[in-house]
Amino acid sequence: MPVSAADRYLQLAPTVRAALAEGRPLVALESTVIAHGLPYPINVETALAMEEAIRQEGAVPATIAIRAGRIVVGLERAAIEELATARDVLKVSRRDLAFALVSQRLGATTVSGTMLCAHLAGIRFFATGGIGGVHRGGESTLDISADLMELSRTPVLVVCAGAKAILDLPRTLEYLETQGVPVLGWQTEELPAFYTARSGLRLQQRVEAEEQVAAIARTHWECGLSGLLVCAPVPAEAALPAEQVEKAIASALIRAEAEGIRGAALTPFLLRQVAETTGGASIEANRALLLNNARLAARIARAYASSPASGPA
Repeated sequence: MPVSAADRYLQLAPTVRAALAEGRPLVALESTVIAHGLPYPINVETALAMEEAIRQEGAVPATIAIRAGRIVVGLERAAIEELATARDVLKVSRRDLAFALVSQRLGATTVSGTMLCAHLAGIRFFATGGIGGVHRGGESTLDISADLMELSRTPVLVVCAGAKAILDLPRTLEYLETQGVPVLGWQTEELPAFYTARSGLRLQQRVEAEEQVAAIARTHWECGLSGLLVCAPVPAEAALPAEQVEKAIASALIRAEAEGIRGAALTPFLLRQVAETTGGASIEANRALLLNNARLAARIARAYASSPASGPA
């Protein structure tokens, strides 16, 4: 998108505009977790807590959504409340961005949508819960999240707790490898499985410090490459037993098939069903990993901002 067009559609909060001008660290946050991922009022509480966690780590939060034909980068509290309670909020990925802008509908950005919008605004770092991926049965349905392709084309570093546990994790990891996306294990050699720290899937690259991640990201981008994924395990005190999670997912998948739930509606449906089956424990795990990822992304962004550039960034 040309600069003039980006300026036309972008609405930057004053804090975001100032941070960009001054070269201070910024962390983007998605809004689907507010509109479609967590129930009210936990969604509002978590969104505000993530922003505060980023501030406490010395960075500036920028929650992103689509409102009144603009890409809003840095939501005010009233806008977060609106997203949390409004009905029929659009899920906005790359595919949906132009439609959401032209229709002037209220839209919550997915991982791919947030990456794209963050890049348009000049933000390099983004914290989320779990990325989308290859759905179970995806080898037949080709139900593969746009998040994976976005990581291969957009130069934004995403901190997450792995892919959502409802997905086919081995195929998701394989797809990321095929697309050339670095998957860095934050102090782990194993892909986290969202609600649980372990998936049994070994990662090739382990990182131990924020400065190391910042150096890798800078070199990656100086070489003209695109997105990176940093996978941090859910905090141990909030992790769920793998057997409990798998049982809940299996039950949710059966119900989704019986009700004909597919496409963009599938992930929110499955997450709600898992929350119901686990008595809300999955929601607490989700909240804990979201806050953990926000803090880590802020530390990485701060390390990147304070490190010397050896070339074009």
